[in-house]
Amino acid sequence: MDDGLKASTRSGPGRLLIAVYGIFALAATARSAVQIATRFEQAPLAYLLSAFAAVVYVVATVALGGVVSRRIAYLACGVELAGVVLVGAASLVFADAFPDATVWSDFGGGYGFIPLVLPVLGLLWLRHTGLRYSEESG
Repeated sequence: MDDGLKASTRSGPGRLLIAVYGIFALAATARSAVQIATRFEQAPLAYLLSAFAAVVYVVATVALGGVVSRRIAYLACGVELAGVVLVGAASLVFADAFPDATVWSDFGGGYGFIPLVLPVLGLLWLRHTGLRYSEESG
């Protein structure tokens, strides 16, 4: 791993992006843990999807912080975007399968649509910092 690449995602607006990911990682982890521990039988699919979202947020937070490779950061943001779109659509089309909301239900509407916007910003930031680093080192 190149230190220039690691540092570039943590600069400027990247700090705020990482902080928001960290908040979502904590919130989704706590929410899913409580849901699974106290009422799993009520909505197992929704609660397992919330737990999956929590893992994705943790990985994205760590990856955007430069602890692991940019590829993992791209993958985490891509999986998050696909998850928000797929779970968001499924929660509208198959509402009976989601008796309780997940982080990604209704395209993240319960969280002000931040879950829909966040991976787009993450992917754009990764692209921007990757291009900036390429220009500086080239």
